[in-house]
Amino acid sequence: MERYSRERQGANAALNIQLAWIDYLLLILYLVFVLGIGFLLKRQMETSADFFLSGRSIPAWITGLAFLSANLGAQEVIGMAASGAKYGIATSHFYWVGAIPAMVFVGVFMIPFYYGSRARSVPEYLKLRFDEKTRGFNAISFAAMTVFSSGISMYAMGLLLQTLLGWDFNFSVLVSALIVLAYIFLGGLTSAIYNEVLQFFLIVAGFLPLVLLGLKDVGGWAGLQERLATVATNRGFASGAFTESWTPLTSPAANPMGVEWFGMVMGLGFVLSFGYWCTDFLVVQRAMAANSMSAARRTPLIAAIPKMLFPFLVILPGMIAIAMTESGSLSGFKLPAKPDGSLNYDLAIPMMLGHYFPPGVLGLGLTALLASFMSGMAGNVTAFNTVWTYDIYQAYIRRSASDAHYLWMGRMTTVFGILLSVGAAYMAASFNNIMDMLQLVFAFVNAPLFATFLLGMFWRRATGHGAFTGLAAGTAAAAVHHGLTLPHGAAAGIKGGWMGTLAAYPSEMAQNFWTAIWAWSCCFAITILVSLVTRPRPQEELRGLVCSLTERPAEGHLPWHQRPGLVGVLVMALVLLLNLLFW
Repeated sequence: MERYSRERQGANAALNIQLAWIDYLLLILYLVFVLGIGFLLKRQMETSADFFLSGRSIPAWITGLAFLSANLGAQEVIGMAASGAKYGIATSHFYWVGAIPAMVFVGVFMIPFYYGSRARSVPEYLKLRFDEKTRGFNAISFAAMTVFSSGISMYAMGLLLQTLLGWDFNFSVLVSALIVLAYIFLGGLTSAIYNEVLQFFLIVAGFLPLVLLGLKDVGGWAGLQERLATVATNRGFASGAFTESWTPLTSPAANPMGVEWFGMVMGLGFVLSFGYWCTDFLVVQRAMAANSMSAARRTPLIAAIPKMLFPFLVILPGMIAIAMTESGSLSGFKLPAKPDGSLNYDLAIPMMLGHYFPPGVLGLGLTALLASFMSGMAGNVTAFNTVWTYDIYQAYIRRSASDAHYLWMGRMTTVFGILLSVGAAYMAASFNNIMDMLQLVFAFVNAPLFATFLLGMFWRRATGHGAFTGLAAGTAAAAVHHGLTLPHGAAAGIKGGWMGTLAAYPSEMAQNFWTAIWAWSCCFAITILVSLVTRPRPQEELRGLVCSLTERPAEGHLPWHQRPGLVGVLVMALVLLLNLLFW
């Protein structure tokens, strides 16, 4: 607790913020509205399908924005801004390489399997395609991942309230947990989805003024480039290392992220990206709540369009913050340091809000931040309670209970998930960039899982024994790689090296990318080898579950903007243009 106290004192000394009555009014109105949605929807939660899947009744434009907003938690807003300060414009790869291509792929190719199989969760699809033990392994690992992700959002929210308002960190975490618990407990997934749509618009409204004010202060894009060139030179990089996305990837030593183009494309662009967007039930759950197959397929494509523009809202503030901190600023802005002496990149957004926003506008910015944290926490909690209830409790503990009992268990699991997330929030304090911790969790869970899905959906010969063995081997490979490597300058522990140190990476993110590559490769190879020596399932049992045995949905009768294949091509063309513009 002393550590949190020191951080709070340093941050508040730099900010010294006093909220006006209008700021508090905006915050209170938002919280009343969020809880009100939960109370209004409580009467509609009559069955477990209503609570966990919204009765598959939500229109495409709503599920599309919820698909995006479920990923707009603390890891998006705080984490991406922190990465922008730490790594520069290379952070855009998490969008233009590490998100959009995978979102197009899941909409065009994978949603027909999920939605058409009528599976209630991703682990349940694995049971249908492979077997029970594969479903159980994924359910347990995914449940653990959602707890960590929700804890990261809680940590960021506690840090925000501590930094800007001077609230006690422990009290801040408790308040955030109780608010999310209330509206998920009452309204289930539907409450989360409608709140996520509201949160999307609040985030845009709250962060756009911040970007414009920050750019004006540093002299526009040209002024920001000049300041960041000084930062890059001071750190021993080429002048464009913070403002060019692809050029500095010639070697790990040439860029702040410490990764070359292969590690970026394979580790982030393929393994982590497709592993998250194609297999993570947190986002897939939103598409599965759509009211038709066509709406479900359009869900990730609708989300991809605003998603590709979000680097300008969440990465630029971090770049501006580090530019003013290290190159000098007439306005006196400076990021504080953590107790170990490293800059606290996670405070980039909170301090920018306190620095630039006057009363009223500050309340809007704080509301936008609260919205993003609630979105991330709620998304993970709704995914956790669904997987626990259907894929663990119903499958292994109580198989034949009434639907009312499973609805009750879903609500109780929400409480349990929130309590576990509180513990994970304190683990996140070990990282000076929460995105580093999040990608580490994804490397352990999503990276091997994507190899399993890739083989399961496109190779009918893949077997349940192969899938289970591959998943276990891939997760073990991630643990071994993480245990034998460390980021440069880090101490052995949660960041790695707990089995000894055979190699050191330039940054935590570079280590994460290679952990993911090892996990995916090991799972892919082992699954193939074991499948070749075990008996596959009969083809008639795989219809609707494997690409070559599944009829593609007809699109010819639809208008152009409702054809997933055509919209996917247009989205890919736009993201290619963005990559070229910031090459």
